[in-house]
Amino acid sequence: MVHTVTAISLVSLVTLGYLSWNMVRPLVGDSLSLQHGANATAERDDINTITAIPNSTSYSTSNSCATNTTSTNASSTSCTSTNTSSSYSPSSAGVPARSRGPALANPRSSTPRPHIVFILADDQGYHDVGYHGAEIRTRALDRLSAQGVRLENYYVQPVCTPTRSQLLSGRYQIHTGLQHSIIRPRQPSCLPLHLPTLPERLRDAGYATHMVGKWHLGFCRPECLPTRRGFDSFLGSLAGSGDHFTHEACDGPAACGLDLRVGEHVARAHGGRYSTEMYAARAVRLVEEHDAAHGPLFLYVAFQAVHTPLQAPPRYTERYRRIANQARRRYAGMLSCLDEAVHNITEALHRRGLYNNSVLVYSSDNGGQPLSGGSNWPLRGRKGTYWEGGVRALGFVHSPLLRLKGRVSRALVHVSDWFPTLLALAGAGADTTTADPASPALDGHDVWRALSEGAPSPRTEILHNIDPLYNRARGGSRAAGHGLWNTGVQAALRQGDWKILTGDPGYGDWVPPQTWPAFRGSWWALERAAPAWSSGGGGGVGGGRGGVAEPQTLWLFNLSADPFERYDVSARHPDVVRHLLGRLAEYARGAVPVRFPADDSRAHPALQGGVWGPWLLPRDGGARRRGEGQPGGGSGSGVFSGAGAAAAGGRSLAATAAYCRLCKLRSYLRKLRAGRTAAPSGS
Repeated sequence: MVHTVTAISLVSLVTLGYLSWNMVRPLVGDSLSLQHGANATAERDDINTITAIPNSTSYSTSNSCATNTTSTNASSTSCTSTNTSSSYSPSSAGVPARSRGPALANPRSSTPRPHIVFILADDQGYHDVGYHGAEIRTRALDRLSAQGVRLENYYVQPVCTPTRSQLLSGRYQIHTGLQHSIIRPRQPSCLPLHLPTLPERLRDAGYATHMVGKWHLGFCRPECLPTRRGFDSFLGSLAGSGDHFTHEACDGPAACGLDLRVGEHVARAHGGRYSTEMYAARAVRLVEEHDAAHGPLFLYVAFQAVHTPLQAPPRYTERYRRIANQARRRYAGMLSCLDEAVHNITEALHRRGLYNNSVLVYSSDNGGQPLSGGSNWPLRGRKGTYWEGGVRALGFVHSPLLRLKGRVSRALVHVSDWFPTLLALAGAGADTTTADPASPALDGHDVWRALSEGAPSPRTEILHNIDPLYNRARGGSRAAGHGLWNTGVQAALRQGDWKILTGDPGYGDWVPPQTWPAFRGSWWALERAAPAWSSGGGGGVGGGRGGVAEPQTLWLFNLSADPFERYDVSARHPDVVRHLLGRLAEYARGAVPVRFPADDSRAHPALQGGVWGPWLLPRDGGARRRGEGQPGGGSGSGVFSGAGAAAAGGRSLAATAAYCRLCKLRSYLRKLRAGRTAAPSGS
């Protein structure tokens, strides 16, 4: 036992030494030279026809960073970036947009309202960018972030739908009914229709609003589609994942169909086009055809990359032949293609003359999945978990409108903050309250001053989630939660530097880059989280206490002192634990019922002409349709009345959950496939 603990301690010291070097090394130290002219593409009238855009722009960029005193909310690392060579030729391509009136002045300044481009990557891990030490070349992301503001205290949600719903609504999951899992293709559910979305508000303010890429916010009826939720145009997929070339999506082996649409029409003729390149070409075309005289542009590009299946054109994967792990090699190729796509979009802004009055936001939607090539090193956990590796994300803002550029911000920012922040930039105003009692107040904050000027963030707390439907953790109870909270309920909350987790936060290991050549080798075994049994035992390496009793269901971390969540300090700070559990109980009392209906057999693609799309039409009224897409709507559809109160009071969900055994079996099989119910063998 002594030798085992010593070995783990030595590995931890070596690991922390590796981390220290990578955390303090210059964020970008190499000159960049990007020549992407041959790959910059634009769509014409037929999106099958791709014509190369001439682009002779080259960069020679040097960066230097100096770290200042850090704190949770107000700290930065300054980076100076010099672009020594750039030339842009304005494009003559363009068609008039529909009349929207003049681009009124932004009340924050005398400049016109900015063009907004929001780029969302899918499953990109925290480590998977050049400036975090990845072996993957991401020269465009490195350069754009170095010239803007890198967000190093930025949070999203653990999986796709929750992040996207909070981005477009500005509200936590507990206020939309989407607390549990994702919206699956056959579920009669979508982002609640009574909530105004970001594109709806921007369109009302005179913006041209366009979406390209992955929707994943439900499509059971036409009212749920992107073009009915505020976007003037849409090219992309509706479900959560699919083949990057054929665009076929499957919900289980027996339910597969085409998942690609232009507007509300099925795009059958575009098989064989790689999704990242197709989406980038569409985005470039939208930029080049935008007429700024008719109003500003809002472009939301939600790439499917680097989500599984791991597919990329050979010219990208061949760059990484030295990477022995096949999943990592393919992942790297996908990310290089994504990096090039981001470059092409920003070049289009320059050519069209929109760049000088633009704001570009880049974000990942959740942590990476190590079993599918991603890496969140040095953070703990992975996609689908509430450890930092699942919710702390890559993100940056690039804009000439930033007052302080070339720096690293450690202001606390959450994905829900983009809703009020971007609306305020657009001069639209972000109402914090609403006359509709069914629409809760915004949970997001306007963080522009924190990003642009280095001011303290107005955000001091993040509710990562409360999921009363997730399997109760064995050993959890109200008694373990000081009489305030049932610790069997999956929940996570951050307040200041403190982070508390209850229930089952998900698979909680650290996966160093050294594991890639042999994933089940010695590093995997040594970096496994020690079993955290009760008696207040720590959840970090070497934190087990022996004396097997009940599994641990409560953790407390000080993220400023322990950003990698290695040492649980709940036993040392019972007062902090009680306070944060009380906050969880307060949030739960204000939660709407969970909306997670059972699958509807009518959604099967075989009944829809071989495609995924809306299957419930407005004329199909009736009790089953009432309130569909609304928190608490529907009868017998998986809605949990009083779920928030049940979580706070510790009552059993069995009395309120219309949750069939088949649904539980499906959930178990999904977890099994994701590797959550069984650890990899040590062989």
